[in-house]
Amino acid sequence: MTAPEDFEAAPVVIPNSVLTHEHVLVDFGGTVSPGAYEADEVFALARPKLDQAYALGCRRLLECTPRHLGRDPALLARLADATGIEIWTNTGIYGAAGRVGVPDYARVLSAEQLADRFVSEHADGIDGVRPRFIKTAVQDGALDELDRKLVRAAALAARETGLTVASHTTGGAAALEQLGILDEVGVPARQFVWVHAHAEEDPAYHEQVGRAGAWVEFDGLRSGETDWQRTCVERMAAAGLLGRTLIANDSGWYHVGEPGGGEFLGYACIYTDLLPALDPSWHRILMVDNPSSAFGA
Repeated sequence: MTAPEDFEAAPVVIPNSVLTHEHVLVDFGGTVSPGAYEADEVFALARPKLDQAYALGCRRLLECTPRHLGRDPALLARLADATGIEIWTNTGIYGAAGRVGVPDYARVLSAEQLADRFVSEHADGIDGVRPRFIKTAVQDGALDELDRKLVRAAALAARETGLTVASHTTGGAAALEQLGILDEVGVPARQFVWVHAHAEEDPAYHEQVGRAGAWVEFDGLRSGETDWQRTCVERMAAAGLLGRTLIANDSGWYHVGEPGGGEFLGYACIYTDLLPALDPSWHRILMVDNPSSAFGA
């Protein structure tokens, strides 16, 4: 079902819905140093945005900020307690954005050694919080040696822990190459999420990755700018692949280094802009069933 271009509707409330790709804070300046931000300030800005998401039915949010770019599990736990939304953090290393999130040790250690670190974080927790998925990222274009090592490390950790790998990937060819790495390691495609699949304009890649058994996530939502993501979802449904499709805002967030944290957009756009334009029979599949299948309950 396609909505007219001037379509407007009330927000769609989805009980027990899951937001699979969001952020509370991010520092794209590189490794966050102690004192780079005030946790109380971030808490004060994030809480009303999370309260709004709760009112729209959200009960779980996957916070995708990786280590070395501002991951703060203690702050997330505090926000979860205050809002009633279960907030998951991650392990892994983010290799995009000019490599600002890649520490020196990641260039020296092997994929196996990096995977051991990810597995240890899962086993031991981070500030008392256990990561519930693996976040990685590759640069635009073909994978290079470092990209392949980070993905292999994520895959090895996924095999050991059973966690799902969510990979920032802008191109379809790179998504397929990563599936090849997972297959080499012995990880099924169902443990892979192609994050930012909307950045790939060729729907043939979306279908190919979905038919392989992986998850295809369309995100990057901004108010008034969701037509392309809607089209992507509708094409997947028409291809019989709604059951391999995820949607998210990829929003938030407190920007470390900007005055007052910059503009904190929040998490409502998926409920106010995208879902009202989609077939209502798809809502629960996209917001409850598929996220639980992709990442676990």
